[in-house]
Amino acid sequence: MAVLSAGCALPAREAPGALKSDVLARLGPPNAVYALPSGERLLYTELPAGFAAYNLDFDASGRLVRNEQVLTQSRFEALTASGWNAQDVQRTFGPPVLVERVARFDGDIWTYRFRQNSDSRLAHVHLDRQGVVRQVIFTDELPNFDNARD
Repeated sequence: MAVLSAGCALPAREAPGALKSDVLARLGPPNAVYALPSGERLLYTELPAGFAAYNLDFDASGRLVRNEQVLTQSRFEALTASGWNAQDVQRTFGPPVLVERVARFDGDIWTYRFRQNSDSRLAHVHLDRQGVVRQVIFTDELPNFDNARD
């Protein structure tokens, strides 16, 4: 996980105008790279243990034009209204922490961790069999605790 081991080099600190080669030298390899219509996106994610994912979007000349922390409730809330599909979700948020199925929904549920203020939350993105986002449900992430009896 290059993001955490690079000392004070953090994706959040990269400013517009930075060269992609300099960003890569500071942060190391990204978790994923995606082609954009006018450039390229480097995705740096703290998942599964952390709560942030950064999209660093570069133009065709290799200059940073946008740096966004995307694991936010408002970004997840926008999914159902925009007709997103599985590729859109992965290109924006990266791989989910968990993929599961339930009896009452015919498709996959992708789960992402994020923070809302200081609260640990989960976004459960419901993708139908065709890979289209149908709903997003939010829950609180419960702390891990030991159920063992004393």
